[in-house]
Amino acid sequence: MAQHAPPARGARLGRAAGANGPESMVSGVVLLLPGASRIAPGPLRPLARALARAGGAEGLVAHAVLHGPQGREEAVRWAADEALRRYGDVPVCLAGYGAGGRTALRAAGHGAVNSVVALAPCLPEGAADGSPDPVKQLAGRQVLIVHGTNDARSDPESSFRLAARAKKANRSTCRFEVHSDGHGLREHRAEVVALAVDFVLGAMVSGRYSRPVTDALAAPPPLGLRMPLASGFGRSLRG
Repeated sequence: MAQHAPPARGARLGRAAGANGPESMVSGVVLLLPGASRIAPGPLRPLARALARAGGAEGLVAHAVLHGPQGREEAVRWAADEALRRYGDVPVCLAGYGAGGRTALRAAGHGAVNSVVALAPCLPEGAADGSPDPVKQLAGRQVLIVHGTNDARSDPESSFRLAARAKKANRSTCRFEVHSDGHGLREHRAEVVALAVDFVLGAMVSGRYSRPVTDALAAPPPLGLRMPLASGFGRSLRG
């Protein structure tokens, strides 16, 4: 049974955004995992608002996961347990930005997680022993990675290499490139948010995706892992 109190390192869930009905009406939970700086949350705040607008009526709710200086993955595991305690047996999506993107990918093995969104994930070249980040925990999940091609803080090729390894174990993996955008994904923020919303709703609610996401999931490597995010994506969402 999930614990009723946060772990010692201070993890907690932020205020819910989305479904306004009773907790029993919640159909899915998105856990938003910020990067290293809370001052610069990247696309997560507009993503939370967009998810509330697009999925609130369907019972989708989003919470930011707040944690202390350590225990990032531990905090996510607790948050997923807490989501199940609050809302029952519902699917969970991990959506992270920067360092939170890496955490979303690494913590995807929790039994409640059905999907992962990693925005500009900060991925080191490997562990101290030289081994790359694991991907086996992504099996059976819907996985979306988004990276700006001009990201000077987190090498976009690192997320491509991880996506290529993940695709071998999990065909439901896709990756979009945001051409000319940097780590904060500011130049095409609206398109990035629309893409993430489309993916989350497809994975958590409808089982359907827009044509670009469907094509990216179906395309063999490297095509489905270097899918360009079209300018204006989202103006005719699911069109």
